[in-house]
Amino acid sequence: QVQLVESGGGLVQAGGSLRLSCAASGITFSIYDMGWFRQTPGKEREIVAAIKWSGGSTYYADSVKGRFTISRDNAKNTVYLQMNSLKPEDTAVYSCAAALARSSYIRTGIKDYEYWGQGTQVTVSS
Repeated sequence: QVQLVESGGGLVQAGGSLRLSCAASGITFSIYDMGWFRQTPGKEREIVAAIKWSGGSTYYADSVKGRFTISRDNAKNTVYLQMNSLKPEDTAVYSCAAALARSSYIRTGIKDYEYWGQGTQVTVSS
């Protein structure tokens, strides 16, 4: 049974930081590309960041470039999202997702990802 379990969400003031974690089980983590997505009520889910299975390549949405950092530890089956300089517009449910690495490019589409976590709420107050 595949499980992706996010943690680290919470309430933070604007300008603050949070570190999200996503622990994976039931998959060979080291051959999966990983992504972080977020969603707010009434809006479509959007990609925030993604990382190749090796950690060698990363992708960031324009809205978070320079503020967020995605990383992974294949020995711990965990992917992280370090979020700095948080803004109220970053408020959302953040979910991690896994996609079996089939090519050399990073996939950013929701349909590219096979497994999803339940999500963790991040709220940024102004």
